[in-house]
Amino acid sequence: MGAGRESGSLPRFAALPVGVVVALQAVVLTLLSSRYGFHRDELYFLAAGKRPAWGYVDQPPITPWLARASTALFGETPMGLRAVATLLAMATVVVVVLITREGGGGRGAQLFTAVATALSTYVLVVSHMLATNTADMLLWSLIAFFGLRLLRTGDGRWWLAVGAAAGLGMMNKWLVLLLLSGLGIGVAVAGPRRVLRTWWLAAGVGVAAVLTAPVVLWQASHGWPMLTVASGISEDDGGQNRVLFVPMQLVYLSPVLVPVWVAGLLRPWRDAGVRWARALAIAYPVVCVELLALGGKPYYSVPLLLPLVALGAVPALRWLARTGTVARALTGVAAAVCVVVSVLIGLPVLPAPALGPVLAVNKESGEQVGWPEFADTVAAAWAQVPDKDTAVILAGNYGEAGALEYYGPERGLPQPYSPHMSFADWGPPPDRLVGPVLLIGRLERGSPASRLITGCRTVVMNHNAEGLDNDEDGVTISLCGTLTRPWSAAWPQLRHYY
Repeated sequence: MGAGRESGSLPRFAALPVGVVVALQAVVLTLLSSRYGFHRDELYFLAAGKRPAWGYVDQPPITPWLARASTALFGETPMGLRAVATLLAMATVVVVVLITREGGGGRGAQLFTAVATALSTYVLVVSHMLATNTADMLLWSLIAFFGLRLLRTGDGRWWLAVGAAAGLGMMNKWLVLLLLSGLGIGVAVAGPRRVLRTWWLAAGVGVAAVLTAPVVLWQASHGWPMLTVASGISEDDGGQNRVLFVPMQLVYLSPVLVPVWVAGLLRPWRDAGVRWARALAIAYPVVCVELLALGGKPYYSVPLLLPLVALGAVPALRWLARTGTVARALTGVAAAVCVVVSVLIGLPVLPAPALGPVLAVNKESGEQVGWPEFADTVAAAWAQVPDKDTAVILAGNYGEAGALEYYGPERGLPQPYSPHMSFADWGPPPDRLVGPVLLIGRLERGSPASRLITGCRTVVMNHNAEGLDNDEDGVTISLCGTLTRPWSAAWPQLRHYY
């Protein structure tokens, strides 16, 4: 393929100001990383990382692998686990800035993009804790950057980079297929279609296929459990997700950034110098339509807003330069207010007991509070269990099981079991453990579990010391009799995905 405008004609990378932003980002995230405690998903990642595999019931392997690597290097603490989340967030800022540079943005636009990215609400939320979205945010940004470089230069060799990033994306979360389909439709509709007429495309697909194959084979050999989980999300929450989808697009990054990413959507149609980026402008609405059809969660499309912010930085700064002093002052006040709100929502700066209003917007903060107290409550209930040599602790969900696996040993608790998500694959309890059962959570009347686990009486109800209304506050812990069937026979009926 012939090359277009070479990278040498691009503005210089603003290494110093962007480096300062990234350094400050690292310092703030590190200093706050031990606040509150582990999120329930992080406890699950710790458990999964100790059981390395090519896949898990509800996710591919990259995030658990990252959890294992980060805690091995930095310690099995919230700070140690979240070190990798901080590194991923820093890399995301750099990549998004590179997209701004790709679109001709100079020093000022690059600095604007770095600050806007680092301080946006969504980025703060997924940067403070390790989540599948933390890696997804970086991988989507990389695919967008490599794809835009391919479209701008016409150099087919960039298909290899796109394929590698896409393969890694598939190893983290299969939502990347939506991004790839959106970009593919964008290129087919708006071009430049010459990038499709090269054998480098096949090479890039080959790279992605090699990276993806072990994950797909694992899912196929286990009955495609990720599709079962995804269908359950759509069935249970699809209606609510569709209703909230458009409003949440306006607030997830920050309301003050909406005009910026809208400018990024429009710029390829107005600025002939970046018309090669029209595929990205088409990809975002395509992905949104796909998510609306599937009933996906509104935040699934948010990583695609970051490249649009990058493209919108130049026209946004031009508008600020043209506008009057009063308008600039009002814009500055609005930006300051939005930054404060983003920090309060996304970072653990408030005392835990004051989190109540934040939970209405970001419930993930509440899921980082109360796990040691939860383990204390279970330990107090365990002290009342007779015949401990044959007893079993059965947790209702992966967060509870992960918390007990992490905090339980120092409290004298045995290995917990749970039929939820991949913990079900790591069970069942040995058949020699015939009961009693210390059950966490209520049995739904008429459920398979209520027929298999009998004679339950509530021993204690869990409450966190901060009084937060999170998912584990008010959970009952019951002492039950023996199972009506051996664990090996009962386990398939107890297994659940939601």
